[in-house]
Amino acid sequence: MVLRALAFNILFFGWSATLLLTGWIVMWLPPTKFRLFISLWARFIMLLTHHLIGATVEFRGTDNIPEGGVIYASKHQSAWDTALFLWLNPHTAYVMKDDLGRIPFWALYTTHCGHILIDRTGGPGALRDMVRKTNSVLADNRSVVIFPGRYHSGVAALYGQTGAKVVPVALNSGLFWPRRNLHKFKGRVIVEFLPTMPEGLKNQEFMAQLQNCIETTTRNLESEFEILGGKSGGG
Repeated sequence: MVLRALAFNILFFGWSATLLLTGWIVMWLPPTKFRLFISLWARFIMLLTHHLIGATVEFRGTDNIPEGGVIYASKHQSAWDTALFLWLNPHTAYVMKDDLGRIPFWALYTTHCGHILIDRTGGPGALRDMVRKTNSVLADNRSVVIFPGRYHSGVAALYGQTGAKVVPVALNSGLFWPRRNLHKFKGRVIVEFLPTMPEGLKNQEFMAQLQNCIETTTRNLESEFEILGGKSGGG
């Protein structure tokens, strides 16, 4: 297990660094093509987790996903989650905190791909900018992923001001790829897409319902986790 984890981390960080250092070579590609290049990162990560670590993935509730661009409000337990939506659809846009833009080349790449960098300390102006950029992505028939974290006001602003369907997503990825832990574990990763949030909720109602459905389902999924060796970690 230790050797597998070591090999995984070497390949994971090596592949990430390779794409960071070579992406500028294909920056001339239009955004639709450049997103496909960036999605190679996610595809390789998914291959590693399946073939090297032995993690399988089960999707539930896919019939809850409406047609067209939607907003996914997803539980965030692991770096695996950031690869998930790019793997499913390379044209999905992420809402990211702007300090990720300090990674060499990354801000350039995310801007060219059409992801949404936000300043979490920017107050109402930052929220307006996030809503404007999200509306632009949705108008292009692309979906947006936001990780609500501590269920901050950003996701409520997107719900109230874009008119898009919000699909809550629960998962248990932190049990096989724990944060701040170099070890990875075999098991069944479950990703569940929940019914879209009702329309017309007030901000506090929306936040309470969103948190309840994601956290309750996440706890249920964690209880189902099948560990096939090693010691699980939480997220």
